[in-house]
Amino acid sequence: MKVEALGSGAISSSSETRRCIMAIVGASSGNLVEWFDFFVYSFCSIYFAHAFFPSGNTSTQLLNTAGVFATGFLMRPVGGWMFGRIADKYGRRSSMIISVLMMCAGSLVIALLPTYATIGAAAPALLLVARSFQGLSVGGEYGTSATYMSEVAVAGRRGFFASFQYVTVIGGQVLALIVVVILQQILSTEELRAWGWRVPFAIGAVAALVSLYLRRSLEETSTNATRSRSDAGTLRGLLTHKRAIATVLGFTAGGSLSFYTFTTYMQKYLVNTAGMHPKTASAVMTTALIVYMLMQPAFGALSDRIGRRMSMILFGVLATIGTVPLLYALKEVTNPYAAVALVIIALAIVSLYTSISGLIKAEMFPQEVRALGVGLSYAIANAIFGGSAEYVALALKSLGSEPAFYWYVTALCAIACVVAIRMRDPSETGYLRGNSQRE
Repeated sequence: MKVEALGSGAISSSSETRRCIMAIVGASSGNLVEWFDFFVYSFCSIYFAHAFFPSGNTSTQLLNTAGVFATGFLMRPVGGWMFGRIADKYGRRSSMIISVLMMCAGSLVIALLPTYATIGAAAPALLLVARSFQGLSVGGEYGTSATYMSEVAVAGRRGFFASFQYVTVIGGQVLALIVVVILQQILSTEELRAWGWRVPFAIGAVAALVSLYLRRSLEETSTNATRSRSDAGTLRGLLTHKRAIATVLGFTAGGSLSFYTFTTYMQKYLVNTAGMHPKTASAVMTTALIVYMLMQPAFGALSDRIGRRMSMILFGVLATIGTVPLLYALKEVTNPYAAVALVIIALAIVSLYTSISGLIKAEMFPQEVRALGVGLSYAIANAIFGGSAEYVALALKSLGSEPAFYWYVTALCAIACVVAIRMRDPSETGYLRGNSQRE
């Protein structure tokens, strides 16, 4: 009897793990596509900045495109609220399907958008509209997918499984970079500036349709009883968890700023500050991001052993100590292999945060306001600090005060460290503890 019970438990555990893997693969397909579409803008801006902002020098053009990039982030809180409400009130699956459709529309508009030379000031205005549409979509995608993947993850291994959210976030960046690198190899710089930059946006729009098909088969994780509650998906219900909101805002500010500094902005930093050729910088970042992507499950599994709070404390301490030296070293780097090593070191530190970014937030909120709590609080801090990273860095550089940006990142990481030290460990006291994903 004992053997039968053990065998039955093993089969049940294996079945649960298999179900979890299939659900995460389905959810992450859309996450991957959305972040590919979102990051393509940043990586291609070097080639299309002149098409929408024709006057001024290269730094001014990049500053303008970075401003549009930041505007996309400002739409995230709206997306976090809107899609969080949909996910908590009508289901995670419905929210994720709508968000990927929005991203598809935004990418298609940019791929087909006429330039300033053709339609004048309407070109940058429409670019801003399309980018805002994408920001709205990603603002909703993050909270809903983080919630969904945290809820389907197997208890005791949630850090490992939930880390695949950032595997797909980074995977979107990697795929975007790979597409850009391939285009750099087969097209001339003139062709890339003329029309080649449109290709990745078209690819993203088509890929979003594939993701839509995969997401239609996802199993819903929220219950009818929870969705029917009067406070489900409402700000009134969310504001009863003020401590959780403040905690998420506190460590997301430093975590997001550090993430965008060493990922999307780093390619421009290597070109504009270190003096690397754009092709070399793209190759450096592609290599570093692939390693970064592979690190996420390892750091997620580490959080299952040491706790989410300890992972956040380690991130805060190491980022506070290491940001300034790493950015100064990258400023002077000339060897691409040394650049890869330095960026990987920085991204290993950031991994302590990103591997558990969605999970640690999801653990702080009950099911009826979980997607809203994760999406809105994250989006607010991310819009203010993460989305403005490139703009602030380029603005300080244009003023001749680039090192001030290094200390700005350091200060925000120090705040994240203090918040992490003061917080309770959600892996021990959070709403997702225990064996039941459906609560």
